[in-house]
Amino acid sequence: MQVATATAGRNGSGPEAKTARSRRHVHLAHIRFADLDPLNHVNNVRMLTYLEDARVSFLRWDVDGGPPFGSLVVARHEVDYVRPLQLRREPVRVETWVTEVKNASFTLEYEILDDDHVYLRARSVLVGFDLETQAIRRLGEEERAHLLGSPTE
Repeated sequence: MQVATATAGRNGSGPEAKTARSRRHVHLAHIRFADLDPLNHVNNVRMLTYLEDARVSFLRWDVDGGPPFGSLVVARHEVDYVRPLQLRREPVRVETWVTEVKNASFTLEYEILDDDHVYLRARSVLVGFDLETQAIRRLGEEERAHLLGSPTE
């Protein structure tokens, strides 16, 4: 599904955006015939897959030489389906940005959109998770710096 990723200059909204990264990560997703429901709309569950693909793309910041994120789990999703999305040749943009960073969790917001319409708005809370102890863990300094959009020295 991924065609390209980039960082958009659009700012996040709301009071939390001041404390977290306001740049948007852009992930392009192609709609496949298999993504459609009987009404020829993209199935609501497939829309969550688009969010997952964008989230994985955003969190793969180790490509630039930084350490990768540790284990994370999704603690919450909130989704507003704004407009039906149908099969099309052009990819849709899945824009992702950080709105809040806490000691052990952070919040991402998303929009699935094109130049004319917003199809979905969503929010996810992700929590650091220690696989060995099966318990919540604090986010590391590098993780927090990436989420806040500041370099680590």
